[in-house]
Amino acid sequence: MKIKFKKSILFGSLIGLATVAVVVKIVFGNAGSTSNAAKKAAEYSYNPADIIDKETGMLITLPGDWPRWRGVNIDGLVKDTNLNLDWADKNPALSYVFRYCGAGYSGPAIAGSTLYMSGAAEGQDFAFALDTKTGRLKWQQNLGEHFVQSYGDGPRGTITVDEDKLYLVRGGGRIHCLSAVDGEMVWQRDFSADFGGRLMGFWGYSESPLVDGNLVICTPGGRTGTIVALDKNTGATVWTSKEWKDNACYASPIVAVVDGVRQYIQQSNNGVAGVRAEDGKLLWNVNVPGYKTAVIPTPVYKDNIVYVTAGYNAGCAGIRLTKSGDLFQAEMIYNNKNMVNHHGGVVLVDGFIYGFSDASGWICQDFITGDIVWSTGRAKRPDTIGKGAILAVNDRLLLLEEQSGLMVVIAASPEGWKEYGRMELPERTAIISNNNMVWTHPVIANGNLYIRDQDLLFSFNLTPTL
Repeated sequence: MKIKFKKSILFGSLIGLATVAVVVKIVFGNAGSTSNAAKKAAEYSYNPADIIDKETGMLITLPGDWPRWRGVNIDGLVKDTNLNLDWADKNPALSYVFRYCGAGYSGPAIAGSTLYMSGAAEGQDFAFALDTKTGRLKWQQNLGEHFVQSYGDGPRGTITVDEDKLYLVRGGGRIHCLSAVDGEMVWQRDFSADFGGRLMGFWGYSESPLVDGNLVICTPGGRTGTIVALDKNTGATVWTSKEWKDNACYASPIVAVVDGVRQYIQQSNNGVAGVRAEDGKLLWNVNVPGYKTAVIPTPVYKDNIVYVTAGYNAGCAGIRLTKSGDLFQAEMIYNNKNMVNHHGGVVLVDGFIYGFSDASGWICQDFITGDIVWSTGRAKRPDTIGKGAILAVNDRLLLLEEQSGLMVVIAASPEGWKEYGRMELPERTAIISNNNMVWTHPVIANGNLYIRDQDLLFSFNLTPTL
């Protein structure tokens, strides 16, 4: 992919952006192993001032935005009562298909009228921005040599949108800060060279960075510290978790205030820990039995309880935190294999955990006790679907089967599996990986459902029709 810019004036201050009109010419070439797209040229006039608030200089946002991995609160929950979630009689309308995402599993991040994502083609990892209404490309920024892996090339983590900047981690272990307006690079750091980073396994760095206040929290792992805090404007190191030096896993960190102490909770190759947001001091650390191959799902926190899970027969654990002086006591209240979640993730809705367990199929699990409330069983049944990702939408769950891309809406209820319809993807990607799975998690923002299958991004309109 090549990009040419024609600018009426050079990009300058945000004040000047109001008068800048940019015509982006995108030439799509054959990307070899990562794309089968024929050569295509497109012209799109884009005014950066359309996405910038003139008074604040920040991105124009909407209440239903999805600005980072798992949404505003990093919990995989969507609250929007004006959505069509009854698909039994009629599926949602397909608004458009964007066909040039390249290879990768990076999910969409949405702020206002712009969708941000990353991919790989022609040997380059790249970030790009789309108009959410039309699916037309606003800009693309090459980031460097693309990450290569037999289970799928390219970036794994989702971009984080904060004010007028974007933050992303690439599979090879670089973290970037870009301008959300035009994709220009602001700063970058290298996990290996700068922090001696070490990652469990060989699937590539997959976390989505956490922006909290003036800090960007990321997880290089290894000798400098499992977690590192960077200044979000300059990329300078603010602190490292020097008391916690486990290897990084594939999970993304969360932020929680526990008994008045703000902390970052993250998984590692050995278990889960919390470090103080102020200075990275280790507050508590729990080794979880069975963590050995790949630890991927994002932790869940509520009311002093941390819930974690991992695949490869590791299982799940509930950990109760109690403040003790300047530190915390961490008591494992259960550790079982009722939930063995690979990478489809879990959601907490009204006291119950939902997700796919390699041991039990789709399950509803009591958050406090860890007991199974209901399960579909390991064998796939005609009335259910196979393993995949999950998204909670009001009082329902959207499930995405990884093997086929089939989507199903069910009730988020401890009463059992109740379906509200299902929908297949209109087509599948031509990009070939080891098992051709749909691994990017679904996203709903501002009335639209987004599903990525490698180079293909589908946008469905969930607004109810009269």
